[in-house]
Amino acid sequence: MNILPFIISGLGIGAVYALSGVGLVVLFRATGVLNFAFGAFGAIGAHCAWQLLEWKMPLGVAILAAVAVSTAISFLYGRVFAPMLSHRDTVVRAVGTLAPALVLIAVMGVTWAELPRRLQFPTDQMFVSLFAVRLTYTRIIALLLAVAMVVAITLLLSRTRLGLDMRALANDRDLSAVLGVRVLHTETAAWIITGIFSGLAGLLLADLVRLQGTFLTLLVIPAIAAAILGQLRSLWETAVAGILIGIAEAALTPIAWISPYRAAAPFIIALAAVTILGGTAKAALKDR
Repeated sequence: MNILPFIISGLGIGAVYALSGVGLVVLFRATGVLNFAFGAFGAIGAHCAWQLLEWKMPLGVAILAAVAVSTAISFLYGRVFAPMLSHRDTVVRAVGTLAPALVLIAVMGVTWAELPRRLQFPTDQMFVSLFAVRLTYTRIIALLLAVAMVVAITLLLSRTRLGLDMRALANDRDLSAVLGVRVLHTETAAWIITGIFSGLAGLLLADLVRLQGTFLTLLVIPAIAAAILGQLRSLWETAVAGILIGIAEAALTPIAWISPYRAAAPFIIALAAVTILGGTAKAALKDR
């Protein structure tokens, strides 16, 4: 049994999971919020891109619009609603993000219906051969984008004032406020950043798998698994975990008795991650 083609195929999906996990970790480190609406933010943006393409708008405009819509919704929640829950415990803040997720699922269902569609980028038809296996440019772009975004966020956190403020909030929110860190400003920036991540992840997953509101909303499950494997702290560990989750999911495809259930792989990995690394995750949550 040759599983190499499936492993290479899984690199693209894994890159999307990596992007999503890193987006969750960036927000959690700065605000203490585990954003269950991450996938829904990306889904609404991807649907907007699909609609613009149906209206014969240029691909570049559709991509920019998708990221802008996802970012705007993330900004709106982070600026208006998240501060209302900022003094509640971590669980309440996380559960609070289910509200926009449910609203967005309803909006997408009414506007576009739950019909499976796909975004199709020109890069889907371009490929390179890797070990006699076709690797499309879309998957290559997903991998490069995941690496580039992690590098960019790492530089942001280590070399800018905003990054310093975000790291300060991650260490001690109350002390940071006393020392003059603009908490609302910094947290809003984190919501904007996670909105950009969700927009990009939604676009890529809508191309690589399918465009469907509920399906894309559940992108948050493998993202949470990757974030937990990264201990809700390490960007690079989270990114690597996301890629490995994607590969693991794809590698199950040729196994006949498992293949029908391979979509459950991220859920199982998430459950295993919580079970095995639950102590680390709980410690991170308590710190918030």
